[in-house]
Amino acid sequence: MVILYNISVWFYSIIIKMVSPFNLKAKQWVVGRYDIFNKIERSLNGNEKIAWFHASSLGEFEQGRPVIEGFKIKYPDYKILLTFFSPSGYEIRKNYEGADYIFYLPIDSRQNASKFIKITKPQVVFFIKYEFWFHYLKQLNNRSIPTYIFSSIFREKQLFFKWYGVWYRKMLAYFTKIYVQDYESKKLLENIDISSVEVGGDTRFDRVYSLAKNAKTIDLIEQFTKNKFIVIAGSTWEKDEDIIAEYAHKGSEGIKWIIAPHEIHKAHIDKIVKLFKLPLLKFSEANAQNINDAQVLIIDSIGILSSLYRYGNIAYIGGGFGNGIHNTLEAATYGLPVIFGPNYKRFREACDLIKFSSGFSISNSTDFEIILKKLINDDNLREKVGKSASDYVNKMRGGTEIILSQLSIS
Repeated sequence: MVILYNISVWFYSIIIKMVSPFNLKAKQWVVGRYDIFNKIERSLNGNEKIAWFHASSLGEFEQGRPVIEGFKIKYPDYKILLTFFSPSGYEIRKNYEGADYIFYLPIDSRQNASKFIKITKPQVVFFIKYEFWFHYLKQLNNRSIPTYIFSSIFREKQLFFKWYGVWYRKMLAYFTKIYVQDYESKKLLENIDISSVEVGGDTRFDRVYSLAKNAKTIDLIEQFTKNKFIVIAGSTWEKDEDIIAEYAHKGSEGIKWIIAPHEIHKAHIDKIVKLFKLPLLKFSEANAQNINDAQVLIIDSIGILSSLYRYGNIAYIGGGFGNGIHNTLEAATYGLPVIFGPNYKRFREACDLIKFSSGFSISNSTDFEIILKKLINDDNLREKVGKSASDYVNKMRGGTEIILSQLSIS
């Protein structure tokens, strides 16, 4: 099985290299790892105490951020080493001030894992949510380095729980402790004799609560939204945008729309601009003189979505007509009713929002129209749903404290 794993990792890296001349993210993935060990060795001071945090991508980083920052406060003598697998994490957070060193993670092989750990010498290691790299975990285990994974969630369909999943289960045994989001995950792990498991919740709740408490004031957005009814659509894809545009064109004069697409490359932004037949403005071109004339504002920049929700009345979260919805909690923490597409069942928080009547799933434009009209026309309903959403986030906070309170390191 190790041979098959090594072949699959090697094959993946070859494919990435082959497409890198034609794909920006693939190119970043390759270029970012060029001469990586020399980069790391030149940066680190071998006498420092290192806490290594690894995130696959941006979403996992944001999930782990409360633990990173909480660890830094509790253990100020440690330097934070942060690694990413994906360019969408590294390229956006490579200047994150909460970490002392930030790198791409070298591809998982026995030689790379051994060399990386030998250079960095971490005293404690944290993987965030779903990162299971066999050689890194084995090398950490061989060196008796405390290794944790947190905010994980497990399902019966995963390889760990199949009759042929014995080799994959070995990776789970390499962790010092696994912090899972719920009791169902804990039970699944205990059923395969993984006993060092703790329910630590989902640290995203801590993160979104912190974001809301420290939300940016954006003057142009305040001007655009003042005394208006605002629907904010975050992390949208084409199907989401088609549905929103169809409703907007039926006559929604009293509503202003903020669309923050998941992809902000020029071709996608241009397509959105053509899609809407209403007064529209790109945020990059907005100023105090022209922003009041727009009914639709397209956010063609990154980094402000979590602060935008404070200005909304209703939120639509994109991705539910594709592989799965994006972050619903960033909107819910502000007390906004949340609407999203049909592919949400892998996301526990979305299921909970529906369960507690805080969120709504749609399958088509008709569903969207029905739900949106109800929420727009009934102030009491909208406020009740929004309060339920924010109450849910508040109730689920505390995962960071559970994890940090149980650490015992010098």
